[in-house]
Amino acid sequence: MRLSPDEIIFWQHGFFKLNGTIVFTWGLMLLLTVGSLLITRKLSTGLKRSRWQNFLEIVVTGIEQQIEDVGLPQARKFLPFLGTLFLFVASAALCTVIPGYEPPTGSLSTTAALALCVLVAVPLFGIEDQGLGGYLKSYIEPTVIMLPFNIISEISRTLALAVRLFGNMMSGSMIIAILLTITPFVFPILMTLLGLLTGMVQAYIFSILAAVYIAAAMRVRKPRISAEPAP
Repeated sequence: MRLSPDEIIFWQHGFFKLNGTIVFTWGLMLLLTVGSLLITRKLSTGLKRSRWQNFLEIVVTGIEQQIEDVGLPQARKFLPFLGTLFLFVASAALCTVIPGYEPPTGSLSTTAALALCVLVAVPLFGIEDQGLGGYLKSYIEPTVIMLPFNIISEISRTLALAVRLFGNMMSGSMIIAILLTITPFVFPILMTLLGLLTGMVQAYIFSILAAVYIAAAMRVRKPRISAEPAP
């Protein structure tokens, strides 16, 4: 039983290895790219629209509403980044129905890369919104003593994102693999369906946490205005 797609080696020459994580990741990115081009090639801007386009607009509107509920008012600005995170993690789980495929999110290297994307995106959005000085100032608020603790917080939550996604995705795959060896064929099918649902939930949680971190980086501390006494 394999614990990670890193153990699948397709090609190796000395130090360089082409493992399952790399192949499945690039294959998934290619699938998402081609799929997005095919889905959006005949979109209409007029009043007459297809049912498929109406469905896509409902999905996009729903995602934007979720982003706004987290605390990011300009949801369309963050939709490409957060939407891509969600689609990648969700597609990695949904493609498990393909024989021979193993989700790249079952590898710690993939989940760490996704968490690093969030780590880089958080200060970028924060600097864009508040400026470099305003964003860096947040690290020493309310006092300069908080500087090391704020830095540790940035690193620890990034590590938590990677480990959480990796642990949840890998544990689901391991449970299904164990059940395949000790139970009849029908029961693991039900567990596979449950694993698909779990993958969608993990994609949602990962994207929402990324949005929460970005919203925290873009918070603007305004002085409290005292109420004037009534005449």
